Amino acid sequence: MKRPRKRAPSVAVIDIGSNSVRLVVYEAMARSLITIFNEKALCGLGREVQTTGLLAPDAVDKALTSLRRFRAVCRVMKVRRVHAIATAACRDARNGADFITQAERICGVPIEILSGPREAKLSALGVISGIHRPDGIVGDLGGGSLELVNVRGNRVRRGVTLPLGSLALQDLSHKSLKRAERIVSSELSGIAHLRAGRGRAFYAVGGTWRALARIHIIQSEYQLGVMHGYSIPAQEALDFVRRVRRLAAADMLADIEVIADARRPLLAYAALVLEYVILVAQPKTIVFSTFGVREGLLYEMLPENERARDGFICAAQELNKLLSRSARHAEELSEWTDRLVRVVKLRETEEDRRLRHAVCLLSDIGWRVHPDHRGEETLNLILNGNFGSISHQGRAFVALSVFFRYAGLSEQNEPPMEIQELVPPAMLERARLLGAALRVAHLISAAQTDVLPATHFRSHGRKLMLVFEHKLVDLVADRVGGRFRQLARLVGRSGSIVRR
Repeated sequence: MKRPRKRAPSVAVIDIGSNSVRLVVYEAMARSLITIFNEKALCGLGREVQTTGLLAPDAVDKALTSLRRFRAVCRVMKVRRVHAIATAACRDARNGADFITQAERICGVPIEILSGPREAKLSALGVISGIHRPDGIVGDLGGGSLELVNVRGNRVRRGVTLPLGSLALQDLSHKSLKRAERIVSSELSGIAHLRAGRGRAFYAVGGTWRALARIHIIQSEYQLGVMHGYSIPAQEALDFVRRVRRLAAADMLADIEVIADARRPLLAYAALVLEYVILVAQPKTIVFSTFGVREGLLYEMLPENERARDGFICAAQELNKLLSRSARHAEELSEWTDRLVRVVKLRETEEDRRLRHAVCLLSDIGWRVHPDHRGEETLNLILNGNFGSISHQGRAFVALSVFFRYAGLSEQNEPPMEIQELVPPAMLERARLLGAALRVAHLISAAQTDVLPATHFRSHGRKLMLVFEHKLVDLVADRVGGRFRQLARLVGRSGSIVRR
């Protein structure tokens, strides 16, 4: 009797920031992190550090109370590994060391006080772990500081830390946006790190910038509520943050209910910093990342061969193992579609191939759902899945492909138009084609292994043939032929089934 696979131990990160104190528990230490618990407390440790040099006593009390709860949660969840870090407020405050001593006693683990360059590096590694092949400037805006670092692929350059965190800026300016603007302009105007971002992406990390993104998503009626990977053209982002500043000057931000009360006063300062980042760096686009220091810390601990793996493919493989009838069948399906692409000479980029393989991995995750709802359920699961290393456009393509695999290609079963509009027309047609191919493959194999390798594609003139080896001839039926002819039409061919 086969023993069940031993579950890997969970891992947690306690992140003591200048504005919030947070506990995140991950299912296991892995390339694709799965969050199983996430809680934050907005304590405001850094709100007076710039002017008084001290962590505020009430903020300290609130933070220590939160840490006691976090430690208790880790005990209840039987978390085996807990890592703890602290950022700008604790490293800058005169009483920061005393606070850390108390915090370590409560948490029961050492707390690493991150230097500015170290924080910048971990932010960059977090973006690398959650964005597929990033190319641009990472900006991590916390409560106490702003870290800027240049990334390209998996390469990280030395970063810079500036005292432009939202709480620090509010403190330094004595809550005057005009004074804050002079500070931001002076600090950012000569930063070489920003000038290297011209025409590239700017990756915005940090809770207050995410709050701005949430407002933009709602106001623009964007189709996906997923924060990670949400992108805005730089000029549109510039217009938006200027509008936020005008609302702040008119005291009209108090009505924004989707933002926590403690974070709402900081929106104007976050908008101000992003405005000057755009003006100085002149990026092409702003991309918001929910992956940052915490994910970077764990990514750094992975073996080199694990770090080199594709984060989204790893996430798709895990879902495949968890939800599909046969994990190995998905691998055979990837190879089967590889053969189809070669035979019909379908032009495909490296990214097209990557997404196609992800679709194959996710093509059977809805089998337990009622047949009438498999398409819409898998569409929503993939569109809203908590994973990284995939753009919103790529996410929509994968979701649509699996939708067509389940719902078919009839006009009566079309996916929502607002989801179709997330991808360009050519990409939508590719999703239909891939969905049609999956419908053939799953009908033939019933999601069982060692079936698809015994079928072969052949091309003769304008005819596409699917050849069945002798041992599979009884699987051939009118329904299989009908679906295959539909697939052949989508690649501009006629189709026929051949028994060897």
